[in-house]
Amino acid sequence: MHIGVVLPQTEIGADTAAIRRYARRVDELGYHHVMVYDHVLGADPEFHAPWTGSYDVRTTFREPMVLYGYLAALTELELVTGVLVLPQRQTALVAKQAAEVDLLTGGRFRLGVGVGWNGVEYEALGKRFRDRGRRSDEQVALLRRLWTEEIVTFAGEHEQVTAAGIAPLPVQRPIPVWFGAHSAAAYRRAGRLGDGWFPEMAPGPALDEAIAIIEESARDAGRDPADIGMHARGRWKGDLDGLVAEIRAWRDKRATHLAVDTMRQGLTTVDDHLDVLERVAEELRLADLPR
Repeated sequence: MHIGVVLPQTEIGADTAAIRRYARRVDELGYHHVMVYDHVLGADPEFHAPWTGSYDVRTTFREPMVLYGYLAALTELELVTGVLVLPQRQTALVAKQAAEVDLLTGGRFRLGVGVGWNGVEYEALGKRFRDRGRRSDEQVALLRRLWTEEIVTFAGEHEQVTAAGIAPLPVQRPIPVWFGAHSAAAYRRAGRLGDGWFPEMAPGPALDEAIAIIEESARDAGRDPADIGMHARGRWKGDLDGLVAEIRAWRDKRATHLAVDTMRQGLTTVDDHLDVLERVAEELRLADLPR
């Protein structure tokens, strides 16, 4: 299981020097990847009351593709979006940006995608919210063709490309597409189309049910469920032994990747976050593991 980190951008996101120091130190400690969350816009919770979202207009989010162009020059980490809200974006532009990050990293990029929950954001970006799930299926099909074919003609219900393509093509052809999933429909989508998925729950009955749906959907699509990766999160809660036990539980569930998440625990500086990650890396002996 590859161990990486979640960039604590909601807590150090406005400080580029802190992000640079964080990424370099994480790389030195032997972590495998860094995962970044995505929101283009935050909503004003007072205007949109009652606001039930986890994030709002005051929460700091860096733009993943631009940020990864920067981090590609600073580290040897794999770069992962966890997840990019795909249906609120132009598909061809995502294909081009993802190919660029893949080229800059020498093939160390995974595109995690999801459908999102913030209708305010969709409105501002000029995309429909209600049919976002159906549109994302078509987007993934088009992305993979744009990453593997020099000239593409694609006539779908929502997407149209006529004898066009991106150049240069990425290193990975196609770039791996992983799905954020926290509903039965999303689990089926991950099983049918995904190279992997990001569970939104801890090990337990809900996870077992999700895995069963994904595996059934994969078999129905003629795919081998064993080919679908699982990228978990291990949440730091101030207890090193507890985190290590959680990581072991995910390993027992055959997770292929895990990102250590240190956010929302009162760690207000980059040094606070790095101190925790140094302790975790030492306990797991990450420096001794191949990457």
